[in-house]
Amino acid sequence: MSTFKAPKGTYDLIPPDSAVYLAVREAISAPVRRAGYGYVETPGFENVELFARGVGESTDIVTKEMYTLTTRGGDELALRPEGTASVLRAALEANLHKSGNLPVKLWYSGSYYRYERPQKGRYRHFSQVGAEAIGAEDPALDAELIILAVDAYKSLGLKNFRLLLNSLGDKECRPAYRAALQDFLRGLDLDEDTRRRIEINPLRVLDDKREAVQKQLVGAPMLRDHLCEACKEYHEQVRALLTAAGVAFEDDEKLVRGLDYYTRTTFEFVHDGLGAQSAVGGGGRYDGLSEMIGGPALPSVGWALGVDRTVLALEAEGIELELPAATEVYAVPLGDEARRVLFGVVTELRRAGVAADFAFGGKGLKNAMKSADRSGARYALVAGERDLAEGVVQLKDLGSGEQTAVPIDAVVGELQARQG
Repeated sequence: MSTFKAPKGTYDLIPPDSAVYLAVREAISAPVRRAGYGYVETPGFENVELFARGVGESTDIVTKEMYTLTTRGGDELALRPEGTASVLRAALEANLHKSGNLPVKLWYSGSYYRYERPQKGRYRHFSQVGAEAIGAEDPALDAELIILAVDAYKSLGLKNFRLLLNSLGDKECRPAYRAALQDFLRGLDLDEDTRRRIEINPLRVLDDKREAVQKQLVGAPMLRDHLCEACKEYHEQVRALLTAAGVAFEDDEKLVRGLDYYTRTTFEFVHDGLGAQSAVGGGGRYDGLSEMIGGPALPSVGWALGVDRTVLALEAEGIELELPAATEVYAVPLGDEARRVLFGVVTELRRAGVAADFAFGGKGLKNAMKSADRSGARYALVAGERDLAEGVVQLKDLGSGEQTAVPIDAVVGELQARQG
């Protein structure tokens, strides 16, 4: 037995469970691909400063949770804790915003890393699918992304998720609210870390999950009372578009999200069957992020949905996805000549789009048929010397037990026909 184990707070994806994760990634990405989003893939690590500026120096992600390293050349790098800053950096570096076709629509899928206390639904290595629309300020774009996420969840059969919605205002109206909130918070009994946060980004205090803090926040000034007319109108348009599309949502005036770059629209998807770690995904508009990381003004919006959390949500609702069989046909040769012939048939089947496997290792008939059953295959192809002499193989339906002799050169066509 190996003495090595996966690092604490991480997990391995292995069959058959890994097939569910692949299906979830496919389901989440399908709606955005249909909406014109192109795939982007960024490095697993970036310059530390990208996240310090973009995600925010007051966030727990930057202050406590990033995995950082110093290269031999002295560069300060961090394993990516989230996807938006990396994707925007890649788009700016490639000058995609100069193509003349805004917004730039991108989607991605990958692993992200945060040093947190491991618990169910919260890992140090986790998987997300995300989508970003860069370079346009339009309520329809915010609504589009939210609708695409809702459609993805519904395509998986999920029902018990809720959409929380809020507006965080913009650079015109947020400063006055920020000052009012700071005045309120400075009068509370808070620890030193939280007091420092008041001066850097007081909105993050509203996101503090500790009961002792939440009790003191009763009566705190609400952003909705400080929104400028432009932000109010923008938010109402988003709400109207969602309502017209049949998307139910709950207004949540305390919804902030854990990143500093959000402006105006912010949203979160929660699932009531997941306990404390109820968020399964979320996002919002981040109109100032490009400028924060050295780019031009590019109003943008996006989301990231957790693959791990979505799988847990499926389990909570007792949903089993219909997954394609890993193996449709299992070939069982009896003798050296049959091995040569059936190996060729298996290769033809695969090239024709039929999932096929082979009894490797010279197994006898009994053990080979057990392997065929374990593989989940619907059919077995069995051939011995007598079959080959007659130019046929035996096609056995492993469900019904029915067995038919099929000419060797007709096997591929016969199985394609049975697949429909």
